[in-house]
Amino acid sequence: MRFILASSSPRRREIISSMIANFEIIKPDIDETQGAPERPLHYVERLSREKAQTIKDQVTDNAAILAADTVVILAADTIGIEKNGEILGKPLDADDARTMLQRLRNRPHRVCTAFTVLKGDKSHTETVCTTVHMRDYTDSEIDAYIATGDPFDKAGSYAIQHEGFHPVREINGSYSNVVGLPADEVRAALIKLGIVIKDEKA
Repeated sequence: MRFILASSSPRRREIISSMIANFEIIKPDIDETQGAPERPLHYVERLSREKAQTIKDQVTDNAAILAADTVVILAADTIGIEKNGEILGKPLDADDARTMLQRLRNRPHRVCTAFTVLKGDKSHTETVCTTVHMRDYTDSEIDAYIATGDPFDKAGSYAIQHEGFHPVREINGSYSNVVGLPADEVRAALIKLGIVIKDEKA
């Protein structure tokens, strides 16, 4: 069966390649604006569904489609933040990245990924959240990291797996979720919908 990953993220591509032998990538083109009264988790779930449906509407055959979206959410107990938490998206520029990393420094936040799998008339949407505790990195470390260019395509302006910056002290939950896709939950959803995946022992 044709399998489509509705994402151009190299991190998601790497994770899904451990499950699916052959797949193609089609990046969905949707409006990702958050609705004014929309809660962060509702927002990320909606985006994952819309991305999957957009690709389904583009293809003519009975393909299986996986779409996902990830948000970084500052805790609701932070002063000046709405009770549902504040989303930190991808930085607009170096100053924006620096501000985000300073806000995240030495405190916990949540990384939530919603994913949707479509196969024929079957669908599965699920959201997985991981609590991430950042270390007390310095301003000079932030500047050196920004100089690498790595923060600019990442929600929250960081990659947990970056070897030079290594911004995270510890996590509670799925590591791969912070990278971009909760591997165990995605694998279970694919199996549930009857999609053939690689043998983990192979």
